[in-house]
Amino acid sequence: MNKDLLNGDKKMELTPAQKEILNTLINLFQEEGKAVKGEKVADSIGRNPGTIRNQMQSLKALELIEGVPGPKGGYKPTSDAYRALDLTSFEEGEPVQIYKKEEEVEGASAMEIDLTTLPQPDVCKASIRILGDIRNFEEGEKITIGPTPVNKMLLKGVVDGRDDIGNKLIIKISEIHSVPKIPVMEISSTELVTLSPDDTIQDATEVLLDENIRGAPVESDKEIKGMFTLTDLAKAVREGNFGSKVEDVMTPNAYSIKSDMNLIDAMSKMDEYDVSRLLIEEDEEYVGIITRTDILKRLCPY
Repeated sequence: MNKDLLNGDKKMELTPAQKEILNTLINLFQEEGKAVKGEKVADSIGRNPGTIRNQMQSLKALELIEGVPGPKGGYKPTSDAYRALDLTSFEEGEPVQIYKKEEEVEGASAMEIDLTTLPQPDVCKASIRILGDIRNFEEGEKITIGPTPVNKMLLKGVVDGRDDIGNKLIIKISEIHSVPKIPVMEISSTELVTLSPDDTIQDATEVLLDENIRGAPVESDKEIKGMFTLTDLAKAVREGNFGSKVEDVMTPNAYSIKSDMNLIDAMSKMDEYDVSRLLIEEDEEYVGIITRTDILKRLCPY
């Protein structure tokens, strides 16, 4: 490593162009999990591929990226790349979810939250360092960030600005919450709507629409076989399987949580299994269901 450019814990001084290219490479690498072609980086930021190739050579000389040979090769960031941009490596850190309209933003998470002013409702702002494509966000959009892994803080506000070079959002904060230690049963739905494995996708969709819900457990002979959600529906339609039965397209696993466990337990379990809803279990029976939307509404009621 060039000691004139990176010394100990000091952050490397990169040009704006190098920061933009390196941020884009990291974002694409995190999304795809493999080496990224220079042409894809160029296309993502609207630059000439030849310019990107030249910059990649400079970044390789700084040991911030490495080339992967072969037809499926490309570039991938080194651990020094994360340090140079003052980022925690995705594998080592704990990225925080970001939501728009109660839906998680795919391919983007918060790596650092810096409250830039005193927490007064009319002036409170935060600088959010993003891991992912910052172009997912536009000024004026309402977003929710959190909960954070340690103190379970959740922020809600409006995008006030965007730093594409530093991969940061400036947020006007309207609410700051911490997750209350209340049992999941307090906010869960106790009317458990179920589907049959033999239901057609169209019938199941009508049930979801009629009940104004986004997913329901699939039950057969008093046993839960899986979960059918709007995500499963979208995948079925994309693959041309709209005439299929629920059992053909459902998510085969349905996870549960004990009724006396709290919201933090529920959110941790949702993150662990990458799901948006959990069945509520009491005395070895399913008595309800709790969703991410239920939790977000409890934390940010408006």
